[in-house]
Amino acid sequence: MQDWLTMTACDLGRGIGMGRIDPVELTETYLSAIDTHRHRDRIYARVTHDRARAEAKAAQERAKLGLRRSLLDGVPISYKDLFDSAGTATEAGSALLQGRVPEADAVVLRNATAMGAVCLGKTHMSELAFSGLGLNPITGTPPCIDDEEAVPGGSSSGAGASVAWGLAAAGIGSDTGGSVRIPAAWNNLVGLKTTAGRISLEGVVPLCLRFDTAGPLARSVEDAAHLLALMEGSTPADLRGASLKGRRFAELQNVAQEDLRDVPRKAYEDAVARLRDAGADIVPLEVPELNEAMGLSGVLYTTEAYGLWRDVIEANPDAMYPEILERFRTGKNTTGADYIAAWSKLKASRAAWDAATAGFDAVLAPTSPILPPNLERLMKDHDYYITENLLALRNTRIGNLMGLAALTLPTGTPGCGLMMLGYPGSEEALLRLGSAAEAALA
Repeated sequence: MQDWLTMTACDLGRGIGMGRIDPVELTETYLSAIDTHRHRDRIYARVTHDRARAEAKAAQERAKLGLRRSLLDGVPISYKDLFDSAGTATEAGSALLQGRVPEADAVVLRNATAMGAVCLGKTHMSELAFSGLGLNPITGTPPCIDDEEAVPGGSSSGAGASVAWGLAAAGIGSDTGGSVRIPAAWNNLVGLKTTAGRISLEGVVPLCLRFDTAGPLARSVEDAAHLLALMEGSTPADLRGASLKGRRFAELQNVAQEDLRDVPRKAYEDAVARLRDAGADIVPLEVPELNEAMGLSGVLYTTEAYGLWRDVIEANPDAMYPEILERFRTGKNTTGADYIAAWSKLKASRAAWDAATAGFDAVLAPTSPILPPNLERLMKDHDYYITENLLALRNTRIGNLMGLAALTLPTGTPGCGLMMLGYPGSEEALLRLGSAAEAALA
């Protein structure tokens, strides 16, 4: 049964379908692993034992009757603590929301439950989802899988850690500037950033409504495809026959490859070489307009985030982690004219990106230019915190700013991911490319 803790979600689902795995035993195995794990309270904010057991029992009955609702019917997964869960606190990693208990599930959770997934509980996250590091001294900082003294990436920190440490078969997170892909990359997982607007955010604690997205962190591309279908109650992408032969990729040169640390650079170069060996046509590309778009991030993100949270924050600012409070407050003095002008410029940059990338199946970049930073140093060194947080989010933010679907894959080098940037709404095509790339990188 311990093998169940490292199997992919889809393999667990197939085991249930063949009668080799009992959903109740599977859920109890995960609950036991969580409850006895030394990092339980750093990874899970709350474990929903009763809900998990009830859902597993229902999945067991459906399996016996041949009435399974999806491949992942009976598979236990975790949820970032910003997805509302009926009767269970949803606090988004912040003391500002302590004791907030929703009356209804978020649409994402409701859809997944309707498809048979088992909810194990709510995972820790960066405070109000406003950091790519996963450091949260207020509620809990999960450990990184390869270095327990390093942060795991955020803001879906516990989502990534729960899967990497064998405490969930998959995790559901959110991505506003990289919050699915950074913890996925730093914990050697697959992470899918969906196109803004594709997945319902009803019942999700917001950060920046125009950039917020929901997406899965998983052990395989196949898992990510089925989790996407689970989240929206749809049919998963068909990954059969996926190949890189004849596929054309752009290798983004500007922004994404600047200031790369040595290990991520080598991992990225090796990964690109393996894709090329598998038949992919990869050519360099620069999109000069991207540089201006990156410079708009401060205005676009912090202004909306502070606008959404100002009244709650200023009613009790001392309850916040100072680094997060400071970041929110940088949006305090932006004028309405500046904000509208920034969005106008971003739309022009998006048009330039679309034109430059139109002839490619996807754009390639390192997921993160850095490895997971040391937790203790981040706590003590303000300048280091700022530098590492901005670098951690830089490459992934390209996908959010340009309004794209994006996927990160493990490269085989610990803590280093390969990012594929697709077109808006191209998740199924991107997952096919990812499946082929996954095989090339294995």
